[in-house]
Amino acid sequence: MLDVMHTAGERLIIFTRYPEPGRTKTRLIPALGAVGAADLHRRMTEQAMATARRFATRQAVALEVRYSGGDAALMQQWLGANLRLRAQSNGDLGARMRDAFNEAFQQGCERVVIIGTDCPGITSDTLASAFAALLQNDLVLGPASDGGYYLIGLSRAIPQLFDGILWGTDSVLRHTLQIAEAADCRYGLLERLDDVDRPEDLRR
Repeated sequence: MLDVMHTAGERLIIFTRYPEPGRTKTRLIPALGAVGAADLHRRMTEQAMATARRFATRQAVALEVRYSGGDAALMQQWLGANLRLRAQSNGDLGARMRDAFNEAFQQGCERVVIIGTDCPGITSDTLASAFAALLQNDLVLGPASDGGYYLIGLSRAIPQLFDGILWGTDSVLRHTLQIAEAADCRYGLLERLDDVDRPEDLRR
């Protein structure tokens, strides 16, 4: 496990997994095959990392990769040695994101953004808008066209945002906003973008 980045006031966390055929982008296997789906995931992760690194050159954010599958050595070999690498915790996606946020805030971060690697439309400007929104909000979300979100950012821990969510369904964003409103959270929304999760998404 590598830790070569110092704690900063702002942290960008990228959630991904090691591109092992048959265990990666499984919903795309019927269209692309196991190897093709894993290769697409590899390329989308590399694009997301390139975007994150470009953004980090213009804004002082710490980068962190939270991974599943593989191990730290494989992730280092794939994505480079100059990264903060952490294995994702156990549990569903919500539990893993909650743990990542909690750890970042416990380490002194003031604004934390998590993205996945399924949204090729994320740019440096998208990330800049997310961190800017957190200067005035508790929560920022990037709505995805499938009813989920491609980005979530917090300026304080709000663990209830991740409870009882049916991950992978079209109700994720709606339910998250309901929880935020019930908790009296100030929130902002970014532009809507497309995720690539299912065969029909490939046409877009």
